[in-house]
Amino acid sequence: MFVDECTVKLSAGDGGRGCISFRREKYEPWGGPNGGDGGRGGDVVLIGDVNTNNLVDYKFQPHWRGERGEHGQGADCHGRDGKPCEMRMPLGTIVIDLATDKPVAEIVEDGQRVILCKGGNGGWGNTHFKTSTHRAPKRANPGLDGQRGEYRLILKSIADVGLVGFPNAGKSSLTTRITKARPKTAAYPFTTLHPQIGVIDYSDEVKGTKRLLLADVPGLIEGAHDNRGLGHRFLRHIERCALLIFLVDMAGTDARDPRDDYKHLLNELKLYDPALLKKPRLVVANKMDVPESAAQLKKFKTRYKTAETIEISCLTGAGLDRLKKELLKRVTKFRAQGKKSSAAAA
Repeated sequence: MFVDECTVKLSAGDGGRGCISFRREKYEPWGGPNGGDGGRGGDVVLIGDVNTNNLVDYKFQPHWRGERGEHGQGADCHGRDGKPCEMRMPLGTIVIDLATDKPVAEIVEDGQRVILCKGGNGGWGNTHFKTSTHRAPKRANPGLDGQRGEYRLILKSIADVGLVGFPNAGKSSLTTRITKARPKTAAYPFTTLHPQIGVIDYSDEVKGTKRLLLADVPGLIEGAHDNRGLGHRFLRHIERCALLIFLVDMAGTDARDPRDDYKHLLNELKLYDPALLKKPRLVVANKMDVPESAAQLKKFKTRYKTAETIEISCLTGAGLDRLKKELLKRVTKFRAQGKKSSAAAA
């Protein structure tokens, strides 16, 4: 089950109480205060984890709490600090505080740690209240409460390539053919109901470990920018992609016109976020094994002269090797440009 949005209630641990205690030993009946301090409550910590790909762990267990600090004890024994509550998050998670409706954290790197709720400090034992005039204080502090809050977790997948297209264009079939993901495939629209992240492996073709992450976004429909068909939940998964693939059914299945399909896809992305159209994109003409596709492709290229197109067939596998090489080439170039930009800014 893929979950990309959920609400959680978090509570850091409370601090332990300080102790009121007095030293009592043989020949020293008035040895003075020796109450220990309470331990600090455990924090709620978010940890970026590259091996976690969705929020399903928090959908059905929304309450998370840090451990309470141990109370102080006599003989100057301080209480143990509470264990932190560590929550592993998929990369690309945005945390929104529901009290202010503003984002408070973003997890983008593996191993990144964000303390979302701090544990309460432990209370002082009565040792701290001893003075020259007050030799036997009977006072200690209670531990402070840990921070609490209700948060919405929203996942925006971090992938190299985003795959978009209308329902039944063949996105799941393409994902199955070129990645290790195995989404459900069938001959009807909306087979895929959740975004799929697949790994394109180049280890057999390129020296060194090379792989790309591909995000298969469920079929868009007209009006997706207005959240029709859960459009917002789908579109946000391509915001961080380096390259967008527009998969077009060039056979014109169900009396669709490939030229209009591409136009509507561009329009939906523009209305959702104009910045998406500034990303590098590639048109992949699918179902080229169908006899009618050649004529449709010719019309498509006549209308969209500047659109870069690669012809494939998910059924026969034609063009898939070329597509994989092109994706690696373009994403590698994009990463290199990003490193140069970062170095220049530094």
